[in-house]
Amino acid sequence: MSTLQVRDVRPETAEVLKRRAASRGVSLSEYLRAELDRLASVPSRSEVLARISARSTPELTLAIDELARARAERSGE
Repeated sequence: MSTLQVRDVRPETAEVLKRRAASRGVSLSEYLRAELDRLASVPSRSEVLARISARSTPELTLAIDELARARAERSGE
């Protein structure tokens, strides 16, 4: 397990986090660990965009070609 240290946290921020931890009945460390796990589990915007760009592009037919094919099948050609 890694250890992280965060410096220069504004006192107001620290108090809000302490209150949130207390309201859940957990220590500040437990609360922050859960929040960090939650943050890490959600992909960043750049990660999502990278996944999208890595996907293969599906083969799309033009709608007009598809209509012509369907009409030809319907008329028995």
